[in-house]
Amino acid sequence: MNAKRERSRSVWMHVEVAPEAAPLEEDHSTDVAVVGAGIAGLSIAYELVLRGLSVVVLDRGEIAGGMTARTTAHLAPICDDSLSELLSMRGQDLAKAFQMSQSAAVDRIEAIQAELEIDCEFRRLDGILFLDPESEESVLDDEVSAAKDIGVTVKRGKGLPLRTLEDRSYLRYPAQATFHPLKYLRGVATALTDKGARLHANTAVVEVKEENDRVELKLVSGHTVTAGHAVIATNSPIHDLVALHTKQAPYRTYAMGFEIETGTFDDALYWDTEEPYHYVRLTSGDDGKDILIVGGEDHKTGEADDAHARFAALTSWIKTLVPELGPERYRWSGQVMDTLDYCGFIGRVSGSERVLVSTGDSGQGITHGIVASLLIPDLILGQENEYIAVYDPDRKPLKAATTYVSENITAVKNFAEYLAPGELASIDELEAGQGAIIRRGLSKVAAFRTEDGDVIEKSAACTHLGCHLHWNSFEMCWDCPCHGSHFAPDGTVLNAPAIGPLTDVEATDSGEGR
Repeated sequence: MNAKRERSRSVWMHVEVAPEAAPLEEDHSTDVAVVGAGIAGLSIAYELVLRGLSVVVLDRGEIAGGMTARTTAHLAPICDDSLSELLSMRGQDLAKAFQMSQSAAVDRIEAIQAELEIDCEFRRLDGILFLDPESEESVLDDEVSAAKDIGVTVKRGKGLPLRTLEDRSYLRYPAQATFHPLKYLRGVATALTDKGARLHANTAVVEVKEENDRVELKLVSGHTVTAGHAVIATNSPIHDLVALHTKQAPYRTYAMGFEIETGTFDDALYWDTEEPYHYVRLTSGDDGKDILIVGGEDHKTGEADDAHARFAALTSWIKTLVPELGPERYRWSGQVMDTLDYCGFIGRVSGSERVLVSTGDSGQGITHGIVASLLIPDLILGQENEYIAVYDPDRKPLKAATTYVSENITAVKNFAEYLAPGELASIDELEAGQGAIIRRGLSKVAAFRTEDGDVIEKSAACTHLGCHLHWNSFEMCWDCPCHGSHFAPDGTVLNAPAIGPLTDVEATDSGEGR
């Protein structure tokens, strides 16, 4: 096994969005530099180009090869943390504006795919929230009441054509949608390059610095991009060490795809009231067969390494509802950034006039990414926008004080792990394809043994803020539980906020004891 083995990805979604996007190998000047080439970055770039600005998009990996490639593509504007919770947390005006912006995002996707004639399987369909067996009927009562206050259309019903749900209560939200994000972004990327935008893959940004009326972005190659504005649209922001990271937390979610006979499952978006919730939808496989996608079993990043059990639980759950499922075709996982008040952080960074950010997808990364494209261009051009207050990165969610404490205790507990013993007593115990933390004196070592028997040893400290890393045996990477960084076995950065690779440690033939 190569130490840089690519992490698992949703094969049903694997589409090369911009294979011709080469690394940037020279200094460059532009109106706007966008860091991150997922749904947010490419969508923001597209709207900016339409307004006549020159744009360069930079990504440390492939174009649209990050977390956007791992979504299950529910275009459901309904706050998936519940409308009643949203209303309680943000108040009526901001909750209503949130739902308006999310709906506007779906409308924008629909308009762009029509204008650009993108074959991306876009379709309108219903969203169905059904009652989990452990939830009280009052949960749906609260949702209906909140929907009325916020202005969301909802219809109540009972009995779904799924086993065990024949008499179960549910809510039906009309005019939701779904699509194939990478096919969509392939069309957007083509339009961007046709309009003169530059897309550069494998171009890591290692520093963002505002200087007077310009922003300088230093690349790992040593080159510099100078821009009038910079937009940080990475999964977790690379330019901010602390402030935003204390208001959001990384969670890993799991998804699977099963064959299913056409016509045996109603085409809709489904999710339940369990915590964490499950979510289900239909899509088309590469061979034309229908695929039922199911997701859920979330946990905080780095706090569990039991993907096999998570997938087993998902399989059991969906086969209870749909016993006629065919064989499993795909399985993958992804990371979402949950914010304290369910709304992303999109806008101008505190103390900066020229650096803007889009982060905090809260499980609705696709619509949040499009909302960013509706908001950030207005901020750059000094125009008014009705969604500014909803997504203001500087907001302090006072009603989420308890959640703030509970989420940030992760970092406190994490640093205490440096005092604990290693997971193995010796490097000699490390099996091929396995990663583990080894104590060496006062230090912790992240050790990985390749299939060839070679051992790669790196510091177990995340290069963002030094948190203690955990091995992810499914994704074959090191995860940071504090803020969501991921590293390949050889220490290469796979996911922000870290920008630098894991540092080297002196390798030995056999590790010291605990």
